[in-house]
Formats: sequence, structure tokens, C-alpha cells
Amino acid sequence: MPVLFGFAAIIAIVATVMAISRLNAVHALLYLVPSLLAVAVAIYALGAPYLAALEVIIYAGAIMVLFVFVTMMLNLGEASKRQEQQWQPGRGWIGPTILAALLFAAFLVSLLRAGPPTAAHYVGPHDVGLALMSTYVLGVELASMLLMGAAVAAYHLGVAVVGKQQKATEAETAAKVGAP
Repeated sequence: MPVLFGFAAIIAIVATVMAISRLNAVHALLYLVPSLLAVAVAIYALGAPYLAALEVIIYAGAIMVLFVFVTMMLNLGEASKRQEQQWQPGRGWIGPTILAALLFAAFLVSLLRAGPPTAAHYVGPHDVGLALMSTYVLGVELASMLLMGAAVAAYHLGVAVVGKQQKATEAETAAKVGAP
């Protein structure tokens, strides 16, 4: 499992650097998915399969859906549509797909060779729930407030952008109607 951990760490670092360096938000989100999956594989290689499953469900699943939803909600209008149409279709998927495929192949090879890892101490869902709602309740609440604040801010930014687009469209329509 040390080889799997090292490989997953390298994939996580490469995917994270690619996510940070992308100018397009959607391409950055595409690179963030294999980064989060690589972290889950690294956690699995360390002997914590339940925590790895939580990583995939919470971060690679729910949080990424939230990010994509907010990105879609902040529709930038016709200019971004034209810019997106100029790019080659599907080009942004190549890098994340290669990284995810390499990670999946390494995970399968490692799993077939050694079988599932044995944890030194079993931590089940009940123990995780107790820890989150007792010892770490302040951190959980702060994270939930931060995510709620981000969603509210994204909504208000999106409303402002849509309002500007509607005013511009109305002005263009009025100019066309008034023109001979």
C-alpha cells in the first residue's frame, strides 16, 4: 500500500496544481474532482476505508455538486457563451480524465495484489457521528455556516449579473424598436 499512497499523493498534487492554475472555473472544477478522489485513495491506502468513503461522498460528491451549481448560477451571459464556443469541445476533460484513469488503475492493481487493508482500529459510522456531534461540533457548525454564506453570496452575485443582463437586453430591444 505504500506505493498506492505515493502514487495517489502525486496525482493529488498534480491535479491540485492544475485546478489552481486554470483560468476557467469549470476547468478548475474538473481538475478538483481527481484531486479529491486521489486524497480518498491515499486515505484508503493508510487503512481507513470508511473515512475514504466519506471523503468521496462528501467532498467529491456533494461539495463538487455545490461548486458546479454555484458556477452555473453565476451565468456570465452571452460573452461567456461565445468564448466557450470558441474553445474545442471536450478539451477541458482530457487532463482530469487521464489523472482519474491513472488513479483508478493504480487503485485496482493495488487492490488485486494485496486485498483490502486491515485497519489497526475500526472506526464505524456510529463513532464518526458521535465525534462530529460532540467533540468537533463547533468545527462542523462553522463549516456549515461558511458554506451557507458562500451559497447566499453566490445567489446575490448571480442576481446582480442577471439584472444587468436584463437591463442591457431591454436597452437593445428599445434601440431596435426606435431605429428606422
